[in-house]
Amino acid sequence: MRRRLLLAGALATVLAAGTACGGGGGGDDAAGGAAAEKLTIYTARDKKVSTYVVEQFTAKYPEYKGKVEILNLGAQEILERVRAEKANPQADVWWGGTQQGLSAGAGEDLLAPMQPSFAGKMDARYKDAEGRWFGEILLPEVIMYNNKALTPEQAPKDWDDLLKPEWKDKIIIRDVAASGTMRSIYAAMIVRQSADGSNPQPGYDWLKKLDANTGAYAANPADLYLKLSRQQGVLSAWNLQDILLQANQSNMPFGYVMPASGAPVLVDGLAAVKGGNTEGAQKFLEFLFDDKLRADLAKDYFQIPAVEIAEEPEWLAKLELKPLDVDWNVIGKNETDWINHWNSQIKNKG
Repeated sequence: MRRRLLLAGALATVLAAGTACGGGGGGDDAAGGAAAEKLTIYTARDKKVSTYVVEQFTAKYPEYKGKVEILNLGAQEILERVRAEKANPQADVWWGGTQQGLSAGAGEDLLAPMQPSFAGKMDARYKDAEGRWFGEILLPEVIMYNNKALTPEQAPKDWDDLLKPEWKDKIIIRDVAASGTMRSIYAAMIVRQSADGSNPQPGYDWLKKLDANTGAYAANPADLYLKLSRQQGVLSAWNLQDILLQANQSNMPFGYVMPASGAPVLVDGLAAVKGGNTEGAQKFLEFLFDDKLRADLAKDYFQIPAVEIAEEPEWLAKLELKPLDVDWNVIGKNETDWINHWNSQIKNKG
């Protein structure tokens, strides 16, 4: 059990991306109300989203003001960090992870089972049968392009178009191994060639051709956006929500193509970390499924809720989503081996 940090006289804990501390933290809130332990959240969500949500959470639960700490990481990095900290958990909430990453965490006994009130409304495909993780949003993976460099007519129309000679050195890819999004896209490209995953070689061959057209691998999402906006490359593969966020809230010159053969659609979810502040984690999980919050996140932050909302915003109602037929169970069983092979045998060798 983690030691509690008694912050006598402290008025606030900085809400920022930084090194996360142990999840203790006691004392009364500023109004002299009930005590609340510090809540440490590892998240793969865009910083705009995580900042907004935590502001809304602490407005509803003022006892948590100054007691929520956020660490922004890639989804795969969160799994690896929670795994490394198993003997001494430092996080309370894992917010933003692929279905296969969260399932791996559940299988390794890293997550605390819960039965939140929203679970009964959720499709069985979007949650763990034992209540160890829950899908929050659906993330279509699409082709991203710089819309100042390319018109919609010039942009590739499907995944195989990315392999054409005309795109040599014009593709920027977020470093794959650390990114749940990119791991899922690359694994889906392998499954396109071998539905049951029994023969990954055609998929490896496809990824080698993509590597040959890749001019650079970006260290993180911010690096990807910078390189693409500066036209160090003009194409990428990325998730729809973050593309729309960057284009609409940060004025980035980004457009997207819904691939003709379909977009892999991830179930992106959240969980309470076993051994963490379970009470605070459950409160935060419940808050994320608040109907008004989910409607606001869909409207202003381009989220596709895993549990339907009463009224869809215009952009979502008009979205012509074509899901790629992907067996995520096959990907879950093989993703680690496939990405390790890509990292050692394909990356920068195309």
